[in-house]
Amino acid sequence: MAYKITDACVNCGACEGECPVSAISEAESARVIEASTCIDCGSCAGVCPTEAIEQA
Repeated sequence: MAYKITDACVNCGACEGECPVSAISEAESARVIEASTCIDCGSCAGVCPTEAIEQA
């Protein structure tokens, strides 16, 4: 099950550098996770300051 980024995202970018498979990118005013690339490691969720990342 992949992770997803909710509307609570403030586009700080902290999560993007933590992703070991580069599944996170910027889209409009927030970050998004490519579900087909995500390996469900949770590294991104652990660094999100607004807790905007959750399991889909």
